[in-house]
Formats: sequence, structure tokens, C-alpha cells
Amino acid sequence: MNKRTYPQGVPCWIDTEQPDIGAAAGFYGGLFGWTFEDAMPPGAPGRYLIARLDGQDVGGMADARKGAATWNTYIAVDDADASAQRLVSAGATIQSAPADAGEGGRGAVLTDPEGTEFRIWQANRRLGSQVANLPGSWNFSDLHASDPVAAMAFYGEAFGWEVDDLGFALLIRRPGYGDHLEATTDPGIRARQAGVATPSGFEDAIAWIADAAPDEPPHWHVSFTVADRDQTVADAERLGARVLSQSDNYWTRTALIRDPQGAEFTASQFTPPSG
Repeated sequence: MNKRTYPQGVPCWIDTEQPDIGAAAGFYGGLFGWTFEDAMPPGAPGRYLIARLDGQDVGGMADARKGAATWNTYIAVDDADASAQRLVSAGATIQSAPADAGEGGRGAVLTDPEGTEFRIWQANRRLGSQVANLPGSWNFSDLHASDPVAAMAFYGEAFGWEVDDLGFALLIRRPGYGDHLEATTDPGIRARQAGVATPSGFEDAIAWIADAAPDEPPHWHVSFTVADRDQTVADAERLGARVLSQSDNYWTRTALIRDPQGAEFTASQFTPPSG
């Protein structure tokens, strides 16, 4: 089976920082069926768990650096050091300089000109999320921006992203990503998407962008695919989470959920018009 790889400029990995990793693993394992493996060598400070679904990497879980629980999004780059300097020239600020993460790869933490944190990842052995868009796995990351126009000016320059206004939402595309998927792990992507009448160019879709709410700081938000939104809501509440809102639209049934330690994410059930 081909490994899933990510071209430069495509979000490739997510992880959550949690004050109590053991409790967080219990919650997400119970909600999504994840299993976990500690990626840190014996005696290393801190823990970093790799979350897996049916044996495939979904994301990671780390000790919270600032005490608050959160989800993080990583963007693939070919060279972390060169990319960090290029991003600074485009207006980003380095929060954590490029550093090796064992043999997994090399990454850095930055903030965009609006102060939104994002991360870059130069893959070595850890290629990125190996399962996506299946129930219990990463669906998309969404940029909630105070000024979407200014944000896309930065990310467009930094990573070559383009934005399509679909009327109901703003779609971020990385041109050529669909070609990469078709040539590697998803040869039927265009035919499958045509079957549910997705918008033109959707094979290049990598994220969404939306206005941050008035009381919401700009941030990268993470969504997970689920088979049944209502069942996920019931399970999340049973496991100690708080359901903040629910919404149905033309394509999805979603719920905004705050996990027991405070990290927020969206559970999204795909409900195309044909189904």
C-alpha cells in the first residue's frame, strides 16, 4: 500500500496539546476508536503519543506547553530552515526555531501576521497523517481569521494557495494537489468527486477560511469526519465533553465540541445532496 505523502504547502499533520495526556487519550480513544503509541524514547522529558486508526497514523498528542489544551495544524515543506526564513520575509514570526523531532522529521512553530499560530513540517520517517476523510480521522483544518483577505494574501504568497468563493464558504486550494493524489494514493479522486457533484477544482482542496467570530481569537481549527453526527454528540457528552453548537447545511451535519480539557474541534458528517 502506498504511503500518503504531502507536497509542499499542503496541511499534513495535526496534534493536540493536553494538560493530562492520559485523560485525553481516554477521551479520543473512546470517541474515535484511536489507539496510541508513545513516540518518545525511554527517559525523554515529556510524552508524544501517535494516535492511530486501524493501524494508520491520524495525528499526535503532546504535553501542553502553555497549560491550555489546543489543536495544532502542520503544513508540509521541503526544507524547514529555508521555509522558516521565507515565511519570516512574508511577514510571519518564528515562535520555535526549526528543530529535529528524532528521526520523524524537522519542524518549526510560527505565527502569521495576524498572530495565528501554525506549524511547518519537513517529513523524514513521519510522513504525515496516513488516513483522512474516513470516520474517526482528520477531515480538514479551517483558518478562522479576523481579516480573511489579509490572511490569504499572506498564505498565498507563503504557500501558493488560492481561494474559491463557493457562495456558502471560502475554499482554499493548493493547485496541483489533486494531480499528486491521483498519481499516488487516490487514483479515483476526480471520478469519485464528480459522482457527488463537488465544485470544480475540489481535488485541490486543502482547507477552508472563515471570519472569526467577534469573541473568537484567530486560529487554525480542526474538523474530524464522523459517520453519525448525532451519535458522536451523544458519545462526546458521555465521555465528558461539552457540545457548543450543531449545524446542518447542504453538504454536512456538524457539531462544535469542546473536549474535557478545553480543546475545541468539529465533528462533521458528510451528507451530499445525492444521499
